[in-house]
Amino acid sequence: MTGAGGSGAYDGDHEDHEDHKDEDWEKPKGYDPQGATGSQGPQGPENGDGKEPSAGDGPPRIPMPRSSVEDTGRLLPEARKVPGAPATPLPLPLVLEHDVLRSLLGAWALAACAPEETLAVEEHLGDCGACADEARRLREAVELLQRPEPLDLDPTLRTRVLEGCLDRRPPRIPVPEWATAYDAETARLDALLQDFGDAEWHAPVRLRWFKDDEQTTRRTTVAGVIAHLLSVDGLVAVALGLDDPLTVKPETPVAPTPAGRTEAYWRASHFPHTRSVRVPWREQSHGIVRTASFAGGGSGQLPVPYGDFELPLRDAMLDRAFECWVHAGDIADAVDYPYQPPAPRHLHRMIDLAARMLPDALAARRRAGLASPNRTARHLVPAGEPGRSLRLEIEGSGGGEWLIPLDSPAALPSAAHEVAHVALDGVEFCQLAAGHVPPEDAAAGQDGDRAAIRDVLFAAASLSRM
Repeated sequence: MTGAGGSGAYDGDHEDHEDHKDEDWEKPKGYDPQGATGSQGPQGPENGDGKEPSAGDGPPRIPMPRSSVEDTGRLLPEARKVPGAPATPLPLPLVLEHDVLRSLLGAWALAACAPEETLAVEEHLGDCGACADEARRLREAVELLQRPEPLDLDPTLRTRVLEGCLDRRPPRIPVPEWATAYDAETARLDALLQDFGDAEWHAPVRLRWFKDDEQTTRRTTVAGVIAHLLSVDGLVAVALGLDDPLTVKPETPVAPTPAGRTEAYWRASHFPHTRSVRVPWREQSHGIVRTASFAGGGSGQLPVPYGDFELPLRDAMLDRAFECWVHAGDIADAVDYPYQPPAPRHLHRMIDLAARMLPDALAARRRAGLASPNRTARHLVPAGEPGRSLRLEIEGSGGGEWLIPLDSPAALPSAAHEVAHVALDGVEFCQLAAGHVPPEDAAAGQDGDRAAIRDVLFAAASLSRM
């Protein structure tokens, strides 16, 4: 910018020109020495009279702007090295076509691109949404390939999720405490059966129980086991006023025992049971829990006949929960699937039921001549009096201690009259009571009267049935 008739002024970005001589300074073409009358035309500078200025005019007062080195086409000078700064400028991104950049995404995800290629790909990902999605998927795939743990789901995931659901907020109409074990075990078995195909439903299963000190087996299928649970759970359903699943002809004799009902239900089917048996079993288990919940805690004393003995409803529900867990384990073994024991609070109640049933089982074996007689007393202990006792110690989850009267079911257990001590793991004791473990192999620790210990172990195995 210049002023008319004034002294020269120049941009501060230019070099100082005071050291230059007037005669050494080259006048640019078209320079107007008058300044005030010149104008810039489309064809170049000209004087006010339309004539171009002559080369002999006076020296210029101000230099013309210098041209930038970037506009000359010449190479840029090397960057000045500054301490702490990189020695060379960052590489410029490559100019590549879209198809080439897309083909580099796999190498970029594996961090195998050259620096220039990496810069070009990352700059492209900011502009192309399709390539950005593809790059994200490739990166996620690379992370999966680098994981040290297996990609298979945890086989216990379903059980843990189910347990978490069962421990949530209680329902508006709560399930009685004595029915929660049955509710949980039927739900766990139902979850196990959910994804079974036809091959799993027809997988062979061998039921095992003890009878007269010998292990007995019965071959069936997964569907046959569910039919067995359906028929025996029908004892509880009938006690609650629900329909009996066992619908056979009246002239067909049916033993009122769990084994008799199961055989009758199996015979009533003209074809092997299939996955269709799951629906009635599931609906019946839901109906039992729902009816027991509406009936309230007072219904726990309703009698449930088992043929040669009966149990109150609260104990019958524990018995059915125990058998549901045991047979669910049989099914899981048949299809090679892991299955966890019940929750500790439910396992404790199942062990407690078995421990309370042991005195009657001992008395029944003694009447049948299968248990050793009392050699230390001349007569049975009167009802309500303390007598010989065995301390049953259950270790692990759901464990505890129980004193078992040995001489009479009506005798009082007494620590002062303790003659033997047996220690077992909780799950192992349940497997013994289910007939899955021989009595000779069950006890982890024994101390005291060997005959009494043997009687209690065999009495626990005699609790098992089909």
